[in-house]
Amino acid sequence: MSDLTETKTTPQSQSQPQVDPQAHPQAQAQAQPNEGPDRDAGGAEYAGGAVHPSPSALAVEAAKLDEADELAGLRDRFVLDDAVYLDGNSLGALPAAVPGRVDDVVRRQWGSLRIRSWDESGWWTAPERIGDRIAPLVGAAPGQIVVGDSTSVNIFKAVVAAVRMADDDARRGGDGAGDGARDGVGAGDGAGVGGRPVRDEILVDATTFPTDGYIAESAARMTGRTLRPVTPAEVPDALGPRTAAVLLNHVDYRTGRLHDLPSLTAAIHDAGAYAVWDLCHSAGALPVGLDEHGVDLAVGCTYKYLNGGPGSPAYLYVRRDLQPRFDSPLPGWNSHTDPFGMRPSFEPAGGALRGRVGTPDILSMLALEAALDVWDGGGTGTETGDSNCNGSSNSSRNGNGNGSGAGAEAGVTVEAVRAKSLALTDFFLRCVAAYVPQGRVECLTPVAHAERGSQVALRCDDAGEVMKRLIQRGVVGDFRHPDVLRFGFTPLYVGFADVERAARVLAETLGSTA
Repeated sequence: MSDLTETKTTPQSQSQPQVDPQAHPQAQAQAQPNEGPDRDAGGAEYAGGAVHPSPSALAVEAAKLDEADELAGLRDRFVLDDAVYLDGNSLGALPAAVPGRVDDVVRRQWGSLRIRSWDESGWWTAPERIGDRIAPLVGAAPGQIVVGDSTSVNIFKAVVAAVRMADDDARRGGDGAGDGARDGVGAGDGAGVGGRPVRDEILVDATTFPTDGYIAESAARMTGRTLRPVTPAEVPDALGPRTAAVLLNHVDYRTGRLHDLPSLTAAIHDAGAYAVWDLCHSAGALPVGLDEHGVDLAVGCTYKYLNGGPGSPAYLYVRRDLQPRFDSPLPGWNSHTDPFGMRPSFEPAGGALRGRVGTPDILSMLALEAALDVWDGGGTGTETGDSNCNGSSNSSRNGNGNGSGAGAEAGVTVEAVRAKSLALTDFFLRCVAAYVPQGRVECLTPVAHAERGSQVALRCDDAGEVMKRLIQRGVVGDFRHPDVLRFGFTPLYVGFADVERAARVLAETLGSTA
């Protein structure tokens, strides 16, 4: 049995939107009591009062769980082979509708209509239209998300804009991101001691993906701030009247730890600062609730759980009431109120359009739009080529702004995806515990559902070599230096038999490399 006790656990007050995994058929099946004094119905053996499922028992259980899985049919909406693909937290699988849609964009919209497609095919409005389709998946109402640029570029926009709003609060004597600023907490005359800004500090997640830290450091230098790295658990104590903005990751990219977005956002607002969240490892995997929890600014990529494809454009969320104050450090002709007026002076457009910069990457952007059909009951690869690229596409999709991604026909909700995600990761941890020799791996991912994203990270001394062998044997995860095996679980196309096979092959691989 492996040592799967969670390490480096930092208790946090979790007010994150909770999903009861018992509401999911898979979780209910896993929760059934064992039968019989010596052996259960599936063949699990008892020893010393403990239950040790045999490989055959877990395989049988996996088959039953897949049979009961209400999301199992979504797998047909993706292009997959016989490999177990557990790297969707790095690059999502190809949705079946994408190749045909891209072919239409290239051959008809570009090849035949050419420049007319900016109007007739809806190219010009694609950033906002696709943003409105992502919105319900992260709990946002329409009109607050614009798609374009990379995650790094959008982080830069968001952090600098947050600092500029903090400066504006100081000049105006309050009326900032949260109640603390509105009540005058930390607000001054805009000058501060020795001419320094009143709020001269940016907090950044010390465990962040490196690029976030690089961008935050550059933004701090440009705005005359001090950058202070802290862990998410340290944020409440680190906040103060000097804090202008805080950049945090919703899910830790190494460990899969889910941070408490609601309570941390509230704490940031109580201090009169602005919250910027990186949603790269949570959007499309679990409820986020941007509007519900009053998040100020958020960014995210689209090539992981949203399956937009390699290098697909990122997105920027600006809360509606902050949009008139959003002062982008990268103004461009696309964010001008009169983009074709070619005026020498910049006048920002209204709404989410302020987040745009230059000409959209149409090929990649429309591939992403096709990929999002998976959430709406489409995406089988049988739709007509121009069904969603004509500028009047299904931009609302019945989203309620609270994390639901329900579509017009057989839509998929984020809550259902989250329930299956927890059931998959629970089952994976059970299989690893049953199959892998004790002491060979150590689980870095929190066991508590309220603190777990949609991946499992296992520490292993020779992780790089182990992952190479796993991939050779048809189990695709990834490796993070120096010793972490990462397995991402995308419920849209990963099943329980995949999970059991991955754990079994992992055990065999570890046995051969011992």
